[in-house]
Amino acid sequence: PDFSFDSTKLPFTVSEFKEMLYEELKPKDRKLIDKYFLESDKDNLFKLLSDKEAKIKDTSVLSREDILNTIESIKRDDYVKSKNVPDIFETFIKQWLNEDAESENKNWEDILTSLYMDYGTEVKNTLVSQWFILNLNIGNLLAAIYSRKYELDVKGVVVGNNHIAKTIRANTNSRDFGLEQELDYYEIILKLSEETDIYERERKIDKFRWDWLEENTVFDYFNVEYLFAYLCKLRILERWAQLNAE
Repeated sequence: PDFSFDSTKLPFTVSEFKEMLYEELKPKDRKLIDKYFLESDKDNLFKLLSDKEAKIKDTSVLSREDILNTIESIKRDDYVKSKNVPDIFETFIKQWLNEDAESENKNWEDILTSLYMDYGTEVKNTLVSQWFILNLNIGNLLAAIYSRKYELDVKGVVVGNNHIAKTIRANTNSRDFGLEQELDYYEIILKLSEETDIYERERKIDKFRWDWLEENTVFDYFNVEYLFAYLCKLRILERWAQLNAE
């Protein structure tokens, strides 16, 4: 079923759509859609490193056992690479364990997010990689704007290592962070950041994401790119349905 940004009713949840989708997808296409759901795995990994019994998201690719077994085998130093577990998880777990994470003064969540976003931007599918880049750029620009406003360290809030992330870090004292000529939606995000009503600001940013998905799949009809965009839009709709129900 189709829906619009202003729809008030979900056709089904993201979790339900995932189940339907995975029953029909070819292995190659499923692997691509997995990249979207790895965000849930990222969040689950972060929780399970601190608490094996933590409540985790059900839209993940990896099970609780998959993640816990990976952590334990890396601890024992007998980890064998699995095609199901991204290398970034192994990298992060080793770093966490080696540096006694809970006593170190580091923003571990940002470190994991950086690894995840860099991983996403390198996916060998134009729509998927560009979606990751879009969200990385929006997040970094907003973080930089608000950090400057509240006199915080701009470099400390920027995640990932793409061109825009590096440009912001190199131009923290520049009025536009060096982005006015580098990012074609710089002015749009700058204007959205000035919205004082948080609810309205978040709505407008999600509408910008939604419109981007529409524009970038205008010639896609029921291929994997269409399904990926549908999934992204469903997640946006689900988010607002949950917020409006609270």
